[in-house]
Amino acid sequence: MRENVIAKLTVKDDKYACAIADKMIAESLETDEWYEYFDDFASLLDHPKSLVRNRVLYILAANAQWDVENRFDSIISDFLLHVTDEKPITARQCIKALAQVGQAKPQYISRILTCFHEADLSKYKDSMRPLIEKDMEEVEQILKHIVEVGDGMTMS
Repeated sequence: MRENVIAKLTVKDDKYACAIADKMIAESLETDEWYEYFDDFASLLDHPKSLVRNRVLYILAANAQWDVENRFDSIISDFLLHVTDEKPITARQCIKALAQVGQAKPQYISRILTCFHEADLSKYKDSMRPLIEKDMEEVEQILKHIVEVGDGMTMS
């Protein structure tokens, strides 16, 4: 099934691949059945096709909640590289997915925020840069809220 998962996500038929990815994402929000393929998904982070990268970023983010083995530790740097992906749409997808990652893995929040603050967005066209900045601001608010709620929680 391993090659099958990668083949399904990288098939030339983008409509099919997108439908498969959407199914994996939806199922990953409810169950850990796709977590066993975490490393396979991670291997696609550097795929030449941005659509494949988009899909994988969301699948990995959806599986972060099941990551009891802390496999995310080995890919967080590669994941964060996509905050400034060559394709602005992929950068936006990554930024949005990081809200989910931060929720599942609050230990990465400060690293995510640092990445946002250090991101060089000058390579993006003036039409895209404000959208990326807005995405970063929105996700930063979500992540800061997670930190505040986490700090305010008491064990009973």
